Amino acid sequence: MNNTYGTKIRKGWSITAILLMVVLVLSACGSKPAAENGNTNNAAQSGGNELEQIKSAGVMKVGMMGTYRPYNFLNDKKEMDGFDADIAREVAKRLGVKVEFVSQEFSGLTPSLQAKKLDAIISQMTITDDRKKVLDFSDPYITNQVKIIVKEDNNDITKLEDFKGKTIGVGLGTNDETYLRNEVLPKVGDFTIKTYDDVISSLKDLNAGRIDATINNLYALKPIVDANGFKIKAVGEAIKSDQAGIAVRKDNPELVAALNDALKGMKDDGTYNTIFKKWFGEEPAQ
Repeated sequence: MNNTYGTKIRKGWSITAILLMVVLVLSACGSKPAAENGNTNNAAQSGGNELEQIKSAGVMKVGMMGTYRPYNFLNDKKEMDGFDADIAREVAKRLGVKVEFVSQEFSGLTPSLQAKKLDAIISQMTITDDRKKVLDFSDPYITNQVKIIVKEDNNDITKLEDFKGKTIGVGLGTNDETYLRNEVLPKVGDFTIKTYDDVISSLKDLNAGRIDATINNLYALKPIVDANGFKIKAVGEAIKSDQAGIAVRKDNPELVAALNDALKGMKDDGTYNTIFKKWFGEEPAQ
């Protein structure tokens, strides 16, 4: 073998090696976007279906006040308890997941849900047209009658028209606050609205004479009145009735459908009636 021939062979192998390297690099570059596209599509699909995300995580994060007995409150063991809590546990069970409760003031529940810190709100959130603009709701899971509440010795207030010139307490961010501001004030005339972050504080102020009245439903008031010995009473006919539903983020049809299926199943097999009687001592209204 002469030097010229050896040089040609070496050049031939070098060119072949370079071509192989180019092919390998191009193949690697061409396959990478395909993998990334696949991951992106999977993420988009899972991101668009929050029901599947909840099932995948095995947990549904539920927001509630935790200060609204008998609907939701912390019991002696510092565990979330009450009608809403039992509904949440049963719904989660029927979705095949566990429930994780997140307690906070009512006015902060919707922002937390929209910030994806919660999967749902089950905290006596009344279904209203305004709320439906920013949230989706399940079918109603309870109907509450709202009445005027005053001190036992107060005979001056028996109807909404008697609110004029008075100070009326109400929960901050609640449907009752919206009702007072948007419907009652324009009809009745000027009165002062004082807001509270929890029910017991409003009833303490009512009992002490710092406000003249409040509005609420009797199911919510009875255990608080019994436990604290407040000298207050409900007067007149119910001023309105509210329906509460499970609130979730907008555009979640799969999750809403699953929640509705769970609630329907609970009512069909008697589980809902059992929970209702446990907390309110009577059958739910038909």
